Amino acid sequence: MLTSRRVVLRSLAASAATGLAVPATPRRFSGVIGFDPDRSTMGESLIRLDHNENPYGPSRKVLDAIQGAMESVNRYPVAGYGELRERIAHLHGVKPQQILLGCGSTDVLRMAAFAFLAGGKQLIQASPTFEAIESYAQRSGAEVVSVRLAPGFAHDLERMSARTSAAPALVYICNPNNPTASLNPREDLEAFIGKLPVSAYVVIDEAYHHYAGQSGMYASFVDRPVDNQRVIVTRTFSAVYGLAALRLGYAVASPDVVRAMGRFAGEDNINGIVMQAALAALDDIDAVNDFVRQNADDRQEFFNQAMARAMKPIDSHANFVMMNTYHPAEDVIEHFRKNGVLIGRSFPAMNTYIRVSLGRPEEMRRFWQAWDALPYPKHTMQH
Repeated sequence: MLTSRRVVLRSLAASAATGLAVPATPRRFSGVIGFDPDRSTMGESLIRLDHNENPYGPSRKVLDAIQGAMESVNRYPVAGYGELRERIAHLHGVKPQQILLGCGSTDVLRMAAFAFLAGGKQLIQASPTFEAIESYAQRSGAEVVSVRLAPGFAHDLERMSARTSAAPALVYICNPNNPTASLNPREDLEAFIGKLPVSAYVVIDEAYHHYAGQSGMYASFVDRPVDNQRVIVTRTFSAVYGLAALRLGYAVASPDVVRAMGRFAGEDNINGIVMQAALAALDDIDAVNDFVRQNADDRQEFFNQAMARAMKPIDSHANFVMMNTYHPAEDVIEHFRKNGVLIGRSFPAMNTYIRVSLGRPEEMRRFWQAWDALPYPKHTMQH
């Protein structure tokens, strides 16, 4: 079984300090090596299915890069920022001037909000969606307009368009959406962007891009850009790359937009360890593909288990699933916590739904054991 990044990084730190090898035994996972810590003294810990993390990553190559980077933590990463920008730019076929790095993609969203929403301007977003940009918008004094999701749980683009003022400053679209893991078709998004006022900037949050797959319905706005200088695409290393604890995200946008947002970036906001980890992660294509395949298997198994219990979750295009319990979500969340399983928080707009991050098979068995122990008649929980 593969361990969490927290345990791995703790082991790496200890080994770096003592000069000893990492005290863990490698196990091969379809081309990716993980580590099994000695659990005999750890006790039974909570199962973490609450933050949409990659339960298998990072890969062995990335862990090696992290350990190597520890040897130079006494030095400022002078050249690393430019090297990483160039590597990401090469990956996406853009210029380095079109890449803006941040301490997680939430940091990039903060820069966008502060750059384009100051002075009472307007943010248009779905509800529920990832809430970071709303928090930053409120701090900048913007008006936040939240539009409920469509009946199919994707962004209601028609109603969002109708709610825009003559000059909205920023539109936020999380695709796949968090918390619902739902998609808006690419052609619908293009039509929506084409109707926006010319003054509107659009953030397309692609945090879960790798899990969405390629189809006629979905295509990244990085891999297949539109001819619009005000589209900002954000990505993160927290999901498929398994680097949530190290905090790294980036935006791909026009050079003018990157300069405008960059005025709100902190000095030296990216640390040297995550720079080296990210470079290794970008090169380890096999590991990314393995993580994506494993997630698809885990997602299908979740749906199999749900259907066996007469439940119908929202169709997922990410590494988490949302489904209706037909009971107050807060009560269900507390039940899982008491049974040693943490799941996502409640979302007021969907107050009987729970969001479950996909974990390793043994973790998901614990989830379903806790589900089966819910104190509700099961016929009242059918879709």
